[in-house]
Amino acid sequence: MKIAHLKIPGNVFLAPMSNVTNLPFRLMCKKYGASMTYSEMISSDAVIYGNSKTMVRGISSEEDRPFGIQLFGNSTQVMKTAARKIEEMFSPDVIDINFGCPANILTKDGCGSALLQSPDKIHKIVKELTETLTTPVTAKIRILKDVEKTLEIARLIEKGGACAVTVHGRTRQQQYSGKADHSHVRRIKQELNIPVIANGDIVDELSAKEIFDYTGCDGVMIGRAAMGNPFLFKRISYYLMTGKELEYDEGTQRARDLREYFDLLEEHDLMHTVNIRAQAQWFTSGIRNGRHIRRNIATAKNIEEIIQSIQKISDRH
Repeated sequence: MKIAHLKIPGNVFLAPMSNVTNLPFRLMCKKYGASMTYSEMISSDAVIYGNSKTMVRGISSEEDRPFGIQLFGNSTQVMKTAARKIEEMFSPDVIDINFGCPANILTKDGCGSALLQSPDKIHKIVKELTETLTTPVTAKIRILKDVEKTLEIARLIEKGGACAVTVHGRTRQQQYSGKADHSHVRRIKQELNIPVIANGDIVDELSAKEIFDYTGCDGVMIGRAAMGNPFLFKRISYYLMTGKELEYDEGTQRARDLREYFDLLEEHDLMHTVNIRAQAQWFTSGIRNGRHIRRNIATAKNIEEIIQSIQKISDRH
């Protein structure tokens, strides 16, 4: 798959997620087959003001490439200045514009999916950034109830010079509830000439294959289903390549992955930037005996006790 001049080795992407897609987690997803990963979303205002916590989100490494940085804001000028600064500091392979996040913390300030009500402004932001940057610009949107209005926004994004668009098949009002409607993605793919990536309800091998087949999309982007489960990329990649499901022991795999994730956090001096308990809870979600393990994690006094709790998963398999 290609985004502008960038050759991407595959078509299964890791979505940008706040407090999730830091460098260590991206490296694990990449190890297991993620074709491309994205940083946590970054505020254009925070970039302008040099917020140190925000700038940590742009840290990358050669093993992380190709990687994208996702930017949000509502001022064309501020976003343009912030994007230039990001390009200069981090040299990402792609800069993605967030027009899709439904969280109130963004929409109350006219950012994220709030911008879907202003198609002309979306076009202006995309156009200004593509004309300013040498880095390829992409965009991520949510759908509107009216498929024609969704198509209009997608066309304006392409017209503005974006090199790809990712479409989450839920409306802003749905947040993350209900079912994603990928009929919009299908229509957009039929009309646009740039790559179209489908996002929403891609939770396993079968859903990834079904969405590829139904929409004809160029790629799929996995979000919440990957939280604490980077091995999902290995499963999906294997299935898309062979048509067979990969056999593995989930409990053992999750325990091994959490230990490696903690090691990577230490290696990159990022342990202090994450909620260790929350991360450990994600890695043990949905597995056999996971509830008991998570109770132990909640009462653990330090990382060593968390690791001991996780070790019990392996011991039971």
